[in-house]
Amino acid sequence: MKMGTRRKKREEAPLSLSEDDDGDENENSQNEGSKRVKNEGYEQAREQRIKENMERMQKLGLFDLSHKLKPLKKQKKRTHQPNHSPQRRSFRIMSRAPINYAERDFRESASKKNDEVEIVIPEGTNPEVYTEEQEKLLGDCESTWELYVDGYDEDGNRIYDPIKGETCHQCRQKTLGQHTHCNKCELLQGQFCGDCLYMRYGENVVEANHNTKWTCPPCRDICNCSRCRRGKGWMPTGNIYSKVSKLGFKSVAHYLIKNRRSKLEGSDAENIVPEEISEAEASADTTPNRPTRTRASKKRA
Repeated sequence: MKMGTRRKKREEAPLSLSEDDDGDENENSQNEGSKRVKNEGYEQAREQRIKENMERMQKLGLFDLSHKLKPLKKQKKRTHQPNHSPQRRSFRIMSRAPINYAERDFRESASKKNDEVEIVIPEGTNPEVYTEEQEKLLGDCESTWELYVDGYDEDGNRIYDPIKGETCHQCRQKTLGQHTHCNKCELLQGQFCGDCLYMRYGENVVEANHNTKWTCPPCRDICNCSRCRRGKGWMPTGNIYSKVSKLGFKSVAHYLIKNRRSKLEGSDAENIVPEEISEAEASADTTPNRPTRTRASKKRA
């Protein structure tokens, strides 16, 4: 008996599901039919309103009036004509002549070119004093040295080499190219690259290397690198070679010694002994503002 009841339930279950599905379909079809009826009613009302509006416009004669109207003309662009009327000016400046800004700019540029070159070196803890003997020890050269060529690549970039390069006492850079060697101290302080030796002391590195009696600027006590100047209580000069050359001096050393000597001439400045300061306060000298490139980067390129 139990088996029979189970079979009856299984047979009745799908029948009930099919009846539910039929009911849902009937509801959907009824909803769609009602929507269609509503849409048809709206469309009929809309068409009726349009027809009534058209008839009203014909009675008022609006259609004939629209054909009689002329098309709009395109507006021409207005051209701004120069105003020749007298300009409004303040009574305070009525008597003055109008300013010509082009002439003013020309005068300002000309005045800048004619201005004197100013070189400002900060004052140190000790007065900067040079002796007559130091002035006599200033170097000279018979031939000019071409800057930014020796120790530079084809693109004009300086080549740094930590293995084969030599350190310059002035710029503290380990580069290729010719360097001096002092015949007196025979130390690293006697190594100067060609550019620094020419710009800072007015000497040619080729002539210095051929001279067996050549001594370095530190041995002559005329070195103007930042380390040596701070050791004497003086401030670094910075890159002033271009300004010095405009003033007519051969090098930075010639400017410093001769300029200071001329200012302190006739005073007791030679008796002043500057105090030395520790080497820890000394800093690296400023180098020429030139593009740099190492040998390793050149190989990679």
